[in-house]
Amino acid sequence: MCELNLSPFFLTEKKETHFYLLTFPSVSLSQVEVYSVTVDCTVTSRFAHTVMTSKAFNKANSSQEIFFEVELPKTAFITNFSMEIEGQVYVGEVKEKEKAKKQYEKAVSSGQTAGLVKASGRKMEKFSVSVNIAAESNVTFVLTYEELLQRKLGRYELLTRVKPKTLVQDFQIVTNIYEPQGISYVDAHATFLSNELLPLVEKTAHISFSPTMEQQRKCPGCDGTLIDGDFIVSYDVKREKNLGDIQIVNGYFVHFFAPELPKLPKNVVFVIDISGSMSGRKIVQTREAMLAILQQVHEDDHFAIILFDSVIETWKDSLTKATKENITEAMDYIRRINSRGMTNVNDAVLKAVNMLVKDRQMERLPERSADMIILLTDGMPNEGESNIGKIQENVRTAIGGNMSLYCLGFGNDVDYSFLDVMSRQNKGLARRIFEASDAVVQLQGFYDEVASPLLLEVDMHYPDNAVDSLTTSHFSQLFNGTEIVVAGHLMDNDLDNFLVEVVGQGVRKKGKTKEMYIFGDFTERLWAYLTIQQLLEKSKSGTPDEKANTTAKALDMSLQYSFVTPLTSMVVTKPETEDSTSSPLIADKLTEGTWRKQRHNDRECPSRGSNRQPSDYKATCQLLSHDRAK
Repeated sequence: MCELNLSPFFLTEKKETHFYLLTFPSVSLSQVEVYSVTVDCTVTSRFAHTVMTSKAFNKANSSQEIFFEVELPKTAFITNFSMEIEGQVYVGEVKEKEKAKKQYEKAVSSGQTAGLVKASGRKMEKFSVSVNIAAESNVTFVLTYEELLQRKLGRYELLTRVKPKTLVQDFQIVTNIYEPQGISYVDAHATFLSNELLPLVEKTAHISFSPTMEQQRKCPGCDGTLIDGDFIVSYDVKREKNLGDIQIVNGYFVHFFAPELPKLPKNVVFVIDISGSMSGRKIVQTREAMLAILQQVHEDDHFAIILFDSVIETWKDSLTKATKENITEAMDYIRRINSRGMTNVNDAVLKAVNMLVKDRQMERLPERSADMIILLTDGMPNEGESNIGKIQENVRTAIGGNMSLYCLGFGNDVDYSFLDVMSRQNKGLARRIFEASDAVVQLQGFYDEVASPLLLEVDMHYPDNAVDSLTTSHFSQLFNGTEIVVAGHLMDNDLDNFLVEVVGQGVRKKGKTKEMYIFGDFTERLWAYLTIQQLLEKSKSGTPDEKANTTAKALDMSLQYSFVTPLTSMVVTKPETEDSTSSPLIADKLTEGTWRKQRHNDRECPSRGSNRQPSDYKATCQLLSHDRAK
C-alpha cells in the first residue's frame, strides 16, 4: 500500500505549534506562502516510486522556520531527500545507523539544534524536517521513497492522506500505472470529494487530481480548505490462467503468481485472551469481531474456540464442522465471555495445537485442508510459563511445522516482537490491533485476509543454471486475492529453456511463463527491496551467527541501494544561516522495539513550551513530543 499523510508544512504562530523546542520568530500564514504541493507516484509492475514535492516562499522581512512533514508507509524505504534553498541543494546521504547516530550526538553535545526525524503510527511513519529560511526566500522539499505494493483481497491500493492545512496555488496528485499485463480495473475516490470535485478525477492508468484554489475552498470567500482526508487509487491486472508472468529488465527478473483455484477447507482454532487487562472496550470489541467472523466461517470449515486467562477453557473438546447450528451455538457462547484473571499464553496455544493434532490423528478433518491457530492477546504472559523464549520454543516444538500460527496483539502494551517472532517461526504472521473505534474492523479485516487458503507449501522452481540470488521461493500458504512474488538475477539471457515449476500440496504445474521485456531499472530495485525485507525478517531468528550474517548482508544492500532501513539512517546537513550553525538531521526507520521505547519516552517528555535543548540521544522524545496529539 502506498499510503501517505500529506501535511507538507505546519505553519502557525509559535504559541500554537507542536514543535515546541525549536526557537524561531512567530510565523503566520500571511508571512509564508505554500504555493506548490505535488505527489507524483509511478507504479511499474506493482513497484511504486513516489516523489513528494512542496514549495514555499517566505514573504516576511525576517527569517522564518518552515516545516516539511509527511507520513509514508511502514513497508516503504526512503531513498532520497533534498532541500533547495535559493538555488543551493542539500541532499541526504544514507549511512550505517551507528555512524549517523554519532554524527547526531556530536551535534547535540555541541549545543546545536539537531532533529531526529522519525516517528511511527498505525500504518505509517512520520518524516518531519524544519529549516530556517531567510527573508523573501524560497525553499523546495523533495522526498522520495519506494515500495512493492502487496495484493490483498484481489487488489492493489495506493492511499494518500491529504492534509495540506491551507489553500495551495498548485496542488496536484498524479499516479501513473504501468502494467504490461494490462489493467483489469481501476478506481479512484476520496473521502472529501464533493459532487463538484468528483469530475476532476481521471480514472484510467493515468490518475490525476488537481483542484484550483477556488475548488479547494470550504465555502466561497473563506480561507479554509476542504482537501482533508484520504485519496485512494485501487486497481488489479489482467491475468492468464497459467504459471503467472515473468518480467525482465537488465538481467533481473520478477515472477508474479496469482492463480485462480478453488479454496481449500480450513481448520481454525480461535485462542482468545480474556484476562483482566482485556476488560472494558477490548472485550466488547473482541465479542463483536468474533460474532462477525463466525458468520463468515464457510460450511466446509472446522473450527474451535479456546478462552484463556489463568485457566484454559474450551467451547468443545475438538474442532466442530461449521454448520448453521454449530455457528449459532458458538455465537451464543461468545456473547457470554467476560474478562478475568491472569494471562497463560503458553498453555492456551499448546491446547490449540494438541486439539488440531488429535483431530488429525483421529481423521476428523479433511486430508487436504489448512490447519491454523489465531491467537488474540493484549498482554505479557504472567501465568504458568512466563519466559517468552521458552514459550516460543514450546510452541515451535509442538507445532513441528504442521500448522500456521497467526498472532494478533491488541493494544500498545502487548509485547509485539514476542508475537511476531513466534508467528514467523510457525509459518504465520503477526498483526498489531490498535485500540480505536475501528478495532472490530481491524480484526475482521485480518481474518478476511487469511480466511481463504488456495495452496499449501508452495515451491517455485527455476533452472539452476539460469538464475541466482533468488528471493524467497518457498511459501507456506497462498491465500485467495493475494500474490506470490519472486525475483532474481539472470545468469544467462538465453531464456529458451527457462522453465518454471510450481509445486504445492496436491498441485504440480510445469511450463514456460509469458516473458515480457520492459523499460526502466525497477526490476533490480524490486529484487533488492524484496531481498532486504526478507533478510531483515530472517535476522530476527536463528543462531547468533546466522543473525549476524543476515544483518550484515541487509546492511550492505541497504547502503548499496540507498534505502533507509532499520539498519541505516539518512543524514541531512541543514544549511548554515546567520542565526544558526550547520546541524544534521537523521531520518531513521523505526523497529517495533524502538517504537515502544519512543512511546514510553513520549510519556516522560517535559511539558509543552519547554525551551531546553536535548543533551543526549535519549532526549529525542522532546523533538517528537508533537506526536502526543496523534
